[in-house]
Amino acid sequence: MIISKIIGSGSCLPDRVIPNSHFDYLVENADEWIYSRTGIRERRFAHAAQATSDLATVAAKDALERAGINALELDCIIVGTSTPDMSLPSTGCMVQDNIGAKNAFAFDVNAVCSSFVYALEIADSFIKSGKYKTVMAIGADTYSRILDFNDKTSCPLFGDGAGAAILQAGGDKTLGIQHTYMRSDGKGWPLIQVPSSGSRTPVTAETIAAGDIYFQMAGKQVYVFATDVIPDIINKLCAKAGIEPSDLDYIIPHQANIRMIDFIAKKTGFPKERFLLNLDRCGNTSAASVALVMDENLRNGTIKPGHLVLAMGFGGGLTWGGLLIQF
Repeated sequence: MIISKIIGSGSCLPDRVIPNSHFDYLVENADEWIYSRTGIRERRFAHAAQATSDLATVAAKDALERAGINALELDCIIVGTSTPDMSLPSTGCMVQDNIGAKNAFAFDVNAVCSSFVYALEIADSFIKSGKYKTVMAIGADTYSRILDFNDKTSCPLFGDGAGAAILQAGGDKTLGIQHTYMRSDGKGWPLIQVPSSGSRTPVTAETIAAGDIYFQMAGKQVYVFATDVIPDIINKLCAKAGIEPSDLDYIIPHQANIRMIDFIAKKTGFPKERFLLNLDRCGNTSAASVALVMDENLRNGTIKPGHLVLAMGFGGGLTWGGLLIQF
């Protein structure tokens, strides 16, 4: 059986730091108000001239350098995003052109905040099929472009960024992606949406005035959803591997809210200090969140050879899933 392994990772965070005090116009003492509810201290916003493809391109080049390979060696590029540069063409094709990956085919996948996890699943499946050897998965989003900055319940939560991982055939039972678990529940699609952004409700002067061109989320229902599916992901993947959650070295969760992590740590008994986080510094970077945390902790040596890590995402759709990775 062919098993894929991660041979390199990369990331990109805009240099424009937005502290919680930026939102003082919305709520008194915004820093304490936001931090106490979310665990976020600051986030990064893209500059006006930076699009999702620009962040993804930097992360892609970074991953190629770390992997020690040339872009011409890539067979495929998958960009997970729900904030593409435009509705068409795909952001993936823009990244392919930017990095000179002439031999790769490229496309986007949109599973909202689960997009990078879905992209990894697709990349892993492509490699397992035997048709492709080297595939790049990217998670990239610029949510600062779709937020309603008069909505204090959503706009302080998100930041922009991109992360990438290159998968290649050559893993085994001691190295690489060991098990995956992906799910969706379309009945929950209304809970996270941008109502006026496509063919159902095209953008008009009326939808702009109504604020329907901005991100909307039913926060309480999403919290209940997330705290249900995170233990499900952990239990299902550990059962597939024939291990207990305590056998995991680390969990990389989607970086949505520290209160979710607190709840899950208590519910599962998995130590909070073994959840790898960048939420306090980056906010919820949507598709980029898992990729950014993975890259950061590979670089700083927290994730070491031999470590067993569970990476998971959940988001609009509703979508959720995870991968069990032996490093």
